[in-house]
Formats: sequence, structure tokens, C-alpha cells
Amino acid sequence: MTNRINLAKKAPKVYRAMIALDSAAREGLDEQLAELVRIRASQLNHCAHCINMHTTDARELGESEARIYLLNAWEEAGDVYTEKEQAALRLTEAITVLSSHEYVNDDVYAQAAKHFGEEELAQLIALIFTINAWNRIAVSTRMKPDVH
Repeated sequence: MTNRINLAKKAPKVYRAMIALDSAAREGLDEQLAELVRIRASQLNHCAHCINMHTTDARELGESEARIYLLNAWEEAGDVYTEKEQAALRLTEAITVLSSHEYVNDDVYAQAAKHFGEEELAQLIALIFTINAWNRIAVSTRMKPDVH
């Protein structure tokens, strides 16, 4: 099956609400960090559409190819990512793959809280659950990556 429902056309109120949620979730966050988080969640969720979109966006923001390529193995990449980025990526993985991380355990949360103020941490959590929702929309409707 290749043709699936177009959520934007068939559930426009839901789609517009997602766009508004996405806009609200990224407020106050560093754009490059936000793209790293979106890419990592999308990798975990096997969302080709979102991986492609957010790697393109990250490049446009000046993100290096090496940091994009290493994102799938960020824990093994040494100091390629800052401690703050590592905390965000760890939290992203914990929220995205709840069953394999004993949910969001206290250590993961504390590490993120060490690097993010309360408002910024709230925004980061919102960004993570929002990209997860987008991933689920794109995967379930088989949105294709826009590759030229």
C-alpha cells in the first residue's frame, strides 16, 4: 500500500493544532539544539520524512555534516556534543522510547535539569513529545521524504 490518508486534508483541525503545538513547543529553544533533538527522535522512530526534513533544516542553520552523521551514535562520539546537548539527547531518547529506559528516570531528568532552566526544560519536553507526534503522523500515513 503506497497511498494513505492525507491528514492535513482529512483532519485539518488536528493538523492545524499540530502546527500550533509545534510552534509553541520550539519557543525559547536554541534552533540547532532543537534540530538535533528532532533528528534523534526521528531516527529512533524510523521516520524518513522527518529525518530528511530536520537534517536539511539543521544544515541550513550551520550544523556540521559530522555532527549530523554521528547523531545516531552520539554517546560514543566523545566531546562532539556539548554536555547540554548530550543531556537533551539522553532526555529525547528516554521520552521517545519509554519502554527501554524505565520511563524517564530521575538520573536522566536531573541531568537535563542541570543544563536547562525550568522554562527551557519545559519547552524541551514539549519539543520532544511534539516531534514524536509528528513522527507518528508521518510514519502512519507514509509521508515520503522530499529528496531531490
